[in-house]
Amino acid sequence: MAQQERVLHPDRSARDLFGFQLRKLRKEYGISIAVLAAELGRGKTAIGNVETADRPIPLELPEELDRFFQTDGLFAHLFKLSLQEGFPEWSRRYVELEALACEIRKYAAATFPGLWQDDEYGLALIRLGNPRAGAEEVARKWASRKARQELLAEEDPPLLWVVLDEAVVRRRVGGPEAMRRQVQHVLDLTEQPGSVVQVMPFAAGGHGALGGSTTLLDFADGPRAAYVEDSVSGRLIESAPQVRHISLTYNFLQAAALSPEDSRDWLRRVKEEI
Repeated sequence: MAQQERVLHPDRSARDLFGFQLRKLRKEYGISIAVLAAELGRGKTAIGNVETADRPIPLELPEELDRFFQTDGLFAHLFKLSLQEGFPEWSRRYVELEALACEIRKYAAATFPGLWQDDEYGLALIRLGNPRAGAEEVARKWASRKARQELLAEEDPPLLWVVLDEAVVRRRVGGPEAMRRQVQHVLDLTEQPGSVVQVMPFAAGGHGALGGSTTLLDFADGPRAAYVEDSVSGRLIESAPQVRHISLTYNFLQAAALSPEDSRDWLRRVKEEI
């Protein structure tokens, strides 16, 4: 007696929708899970677990499925949505708003912002924050973060203005060569008109954002929002009085930092010192 297929729930999550579309196309092609797995060079159980959303989607699978079914990026797009679900609950709303913003202003207290991290630096940070994670989990977390960076490559990307605390550059995450490449990555990005960097040097003394990193989001058709975070959690702030207070603090922060031109010169010098 044939085993009854499990009922799928495409409205439960992006990963469930991915599996639902996979089963739908597989049946339209008239092939079994075993045949599809053999065509893709993967195990039958691995494909079955993706179809039923019981396991994470392998990183290379969406491209393989789009190529096999000729679906013009359908599975790649669903996979990107599923990666957003990989963010902690407290940051998911922020990630959604970040993609809608026309201007993003940040104060980075300890690390380069995720939107500016290159592969080597970003992977090193994830490994440090997840010491028990395996290579696949680390790669998946980095894929989630890297997917956010695509908004900077859009036809009309948001303005990204970042004030970097000097500590961000002085702390050699991933080793000296990785840091040199990360600093050069920022220099390359800030050659473009949509990205601006300022450095807050130690010599400037104290300021109002010493408690952690801060982000301000501006929208073409909505009020400004703020996001504050430390190493383990974050908080989205949409209350107008609180946002005004954070905005004022950020204005003073920008005024105390090096100018964009001086900041790029400073980064070049420090890159050579590393």
